[in-house]
Amino acid sequence: MKQDKEVWLRGETIDGITPLLQPVAHAMLQAGEELAIIMQNFPDNLLWSKPAGCASPGFHLLHIAGVLDRLLTYAEGNKLTEAQLEYLKQETEAPDLSVSALEHQCQQQIQATLNRLKHFSPGILTHQRSVGRAALPSTIIGLCTHAAEHTMRHIGQLMVTVKVLKYQSPF
Repeated sequence: MKQDKEVWLRGETIDGITPLLQPVAHAMLQAGEELAIIMQNFPDNLLWSKPAGCASPGFHLLHIAGVLDRLLTYAEGNKLTEAQLEYLKQETEAPDLSVSALEHQCQQQIQATLNRLKHFSPGILTHQRSVGRAALPSTIIGLCTHAAEHTMRHIGQLMVTVKVLKYQSPF
């Protein structure tokens, strides 16, 4: 699965996504590739472990999927639904889901994000959008960029947490 070059260095473009959002798409694809490697053979019994009080791998997986959906909802000019708000409340809980189920959910949301990016034409990327109940100001391109960087931040945290857990609990 591991490629010699990171996605952004492969010279590939994702059909239907404006060149201005290709870096966002590349980050999403990179996140998906790294996620598959990080979670390979990770045991279900460590999914909700919090080494040194850090967020659990389960949280990172739930949060990546949830935040991508929420940020793209804002970018599309919509408010969050009750289901999205309920999902947000449950991100820190330990649902009865396996590593593979959570990884699959996260990978599906990455693909959904790529599909949603196709709906943003270059001419609207600087359109204003409001974020959250406080209606904080942003733009479509700002929200999409934040989706990419936030996802990669959590992928990095997930990578370290999983390595620590594997080291502490060889399986």
